[in-house]
Amino acid sequence: MSDQHLHFAWQLNPDGPSQLLSWQPEQPCPKVAGVLWLHLNSADPKIAPWLATSGLLTPTLIETLFDEDTRPRALHLGSGLLLTLRVTHPSFLSQPDDMASIRLWIDEKYIISTSQYPLQAVTEVHSRLKENLGPKSSGEFLSMLLDFLVSDIGEVVENLQEQMADVEESILDRKEDDDSRQALNALRRQSIALRRYLGPQREALLRLIQEKISWITTEDHFRLRETTDELIRYVEDVDTVREQAALAHEEIVNQFSETLNSRMLTLAVVSAIFLPLGFLTGLFGINVGGIPGANSSWGFAFFCLVLCGVIGLIFFIFKRNRWF
Repeated sequence: MSDQHLHFAWQLNPDGPSQLLSWQPEQPCPKVAGVLWLHLNSADPKIAPWLATSGLLTPTLIETLFDEDTRPRALHLGSGLLLTLRVTHPSFLSQPDDMASIRLWIDEKYIISTSQYPLQAVTEVHSRLKENLGPKSSGEFLSMLLDFLVSDIGEVVENLQEQMADVEESILDRKEDDDSRQALNALRRQSIALRRYLGPQREALLRLIQEKISWITTEDHFRLRETTDELIRYVEDVDTVREQAALAHEEIVNQFSETLNSRMLTLAVVSAIFLPLGFLTGLFGINVGGIPGANSSWGFAFFCLVLCGVIGLIFFIFKRNRWF
């Protein structure tokens, strides 16, 4: 399956090898003995009109499959299941708000899926079918597709965790720089965007495993529950990354405050030392009569000794009060 060719049809045979059908959207809907899986490009303007004339779905379901609202959800309607799911797109790490969506209508005889982009999970199922290792029924297809979708999400979450560990190490070693701060900001944006999509998706899968659907077998239901538990763990991992990013940001702020306070303390000490010295030199530098030692050859040396004594006294006071 090429990245540009997003239309294909599979006949899933429960008692034999599945078959890739030579079909295009402008052609009539294939008649198969098993389960028909149609994957369609929702960005193609010909798809919605073709579905409307195919008789496969009601107008309401067709509208839902092409709805711009991509909030994850799972609805059990009659004998079928309507699913809207979000998937991590290859450009997610550089564009956190870019998560692809896939919409599915599944019943015992038909599987109709739509997406705008080539999806890794769909490609995996497609490849398994070519190797005759793919699903044989609607329930098995659903459990396999969701497993691949959640696995793709898991790879992104693990990548976030590894990046977060690197940023934390640089911060704790006080080696943070502009690159690490930018990386931390990117991690915060990515984790927030991922959590915004995965939260509703977790609720959708939890609702799915509670539904009693005739064509979902006990084995399929067990796999769906395992996949849901895995997604819940990934959501918890994303929450952990968010908390780590917030703590790392606070640590950077604290380290910056400590550095600033240290520098301000140094300036304050220098100012405290030179303030009385400046006062004394200014006082003895006024051009009026009566300045002590003005006519003595030892006056300047004595004045320097007085200044050194003042410095020593200030240093003693600072040390005694542990101001530095």
